[in-house]
Amino acid sequence: MKKFFMAVPLVLATASPLLAASDVGFDVNINVGNRPGVVIPAPPAVVVPTPRVVIEEPPVFIEPPRLGFYVGVDVPYDLFYISGRYYLWQDNHWYRAPHYRGPWNVVSYSNLPPGLRKHKLERIRYYRDDEYRVYHREHDRYRGKHFKPEKEYKKRYKEERKREKFENKHRGEGRGHGHGD
Repeated sequence: MKKFFMAVPLVLATASPLLAASDVGFDVNINVGNRPGVVIPAPPAVVVPTPRVVIEEPPVFIEPPRLGFYVGVDVPYDLFYISGRYYLWQDNHWYRAPHYRGPWNVVSYSNLPPGLRKHKLERIRYYRDDEYRVYHREHDRYRGKHFKPEKEYKKRYKEERKREKFENKHRGEGRGHGHGD
């Protein structure tokens, strides 16, 4: 074995002029893990654009009995109203807003209300369209649940003003009695 190791340098010494004259090279690299100083970039962040929603006037919302939540009709969007919030499906993303005009924020599927997650979008559209035909046919005689957001707001505002006037009127009647005035 000792003779082998002594022979290697002798062979290399005699072969080196031949190797130097030729363009032959020999290299061994062993890498384990990342090279020092190499930074692996993070995947790019997914930016979901704000949806373009243009609704000129308050939409009508109807509640198909099979769904248990309101769906917008006569609008070119998949628009829903559940528990005081508006939900929109657009460009493969769910959005949520406090008002039917926005501002819209992306919401994950897991954060949607259970009623909305319960049904596939195609089924929701089917029930919406089916109930809308009834609404359209019966219009003024329609007995299903429905509302128009601005009408509800105006109605609520009128009721609050009426209550405030009543309270203010009756608040003044209690003064001056039994206090020596």
